[in-house]
Amino acid sequence: QVQLVESGGGLVQPGGSLRLSCAASGSILRWNAMGWSRQSPGKQRELVAQVTSVGGTTYADSVKGRFTISKDSAKNTVYLEMNSLKPEDTAVYYCRFIYGFTLYWGQGTQVTVSS
Repeated sequence: QVQLVESGGGLVQPGGSLRLSCAASGSILRWNAMGWSRQSPGKQRELVAQVTSVGGTTYADSVKGRFTISKDSAKNTVYLEMNSLKPEDTAVYYCRFIYGFTLYWGQGTQVTVSS
């Protein structure tokens, strides 16, 4: 069984920065990919950023150049550095973890960008 623990959400002013962390625990040998999706009210959940176990990264067009995803494989942890935050980045951010053929989700952490 895999468990995901997220941290780092909160309230920030436009133009500010936040760093999200997600740590996976359990019987993990080698994972496929870790990342973040987000969902705001009335919208579908969308992929924000993802990193594979070998370091390949994917970003949503809306966050390219502002968000950076990184990993610490030894700790089974992924980080999302979010800079130049905009009000439209406001959402619940969910950690995603692909292990084998299974996609696991974290419980979500709220990010609110507002003045």
